[in-house]
Amino acid sequence: MPEETTETGQSVEEPQESATALEAEGADEEPFDRKRAEAALKKKNSEAENLRKRLKELEPLAKKAQELEDAQKSEQERLTEQLAAQQEKAAKAIRAAVTSKVEALAAKEFADPEDAAGALDLSGYVDDDGVIDVDAIKADLADLLKRKPHWAKAPDGPRRPAPDRTQGSSGNGNRTPNSPADEFAGFMKRALNGGR
Repeated sequence: MPEETTETGQSVEEPQESATALEAEGADEEPFDRKRAEAALKKKNSEAENLRKRLKELEPLAKKAQELEDAQKSEQERLTEQLAAQQEKAAKAIRAAVTSKVEALAAKEFADPEDAAGALDLSGYVDDDGVIDVDAIKADLADLLKRKPHWAKAPDGPRRPAPDRTQGSSGNGNRTPNSPADEFAGFMKRALNGGR
């Protein structure tokens, strides 16, 4: 069958199969009307053309919406990175505070408080509100000292005598005035040496 073209330049084949199918279905349906089919096709082509025009008009808006969405994602990513950086700073500050607290409590019994801070898991001493559990630190320090008694401070031994500032100063004439005991010791020494 020959092809026909519509005003929009699209080819239209004659619907031969449709006409025979309609005839086969029964007499109660209307027979195929070519003019009506062309008018319906023309209407559909016109609607499609209008939709294509609207799509072209909306494409720049869709592109701008996509750009705004991408910019929003970038802003969210930037804010997420800032949040992560602030959380890391807060975590470092909390670790420093806990370390200081552990070292301060360990200074009473440990020779090197840094050993105690390095041996304990410091993350378990802070609750969700940032409060440091001092009792838990004390208990863990006592347990650590039991496990590593060589980390304890040396027990205090006998006190060393204070130095005698007058010792060795008699030869240069800077001797301080003698106490009565020193005077008596000097008298006895001279007497034993024959009066010298």
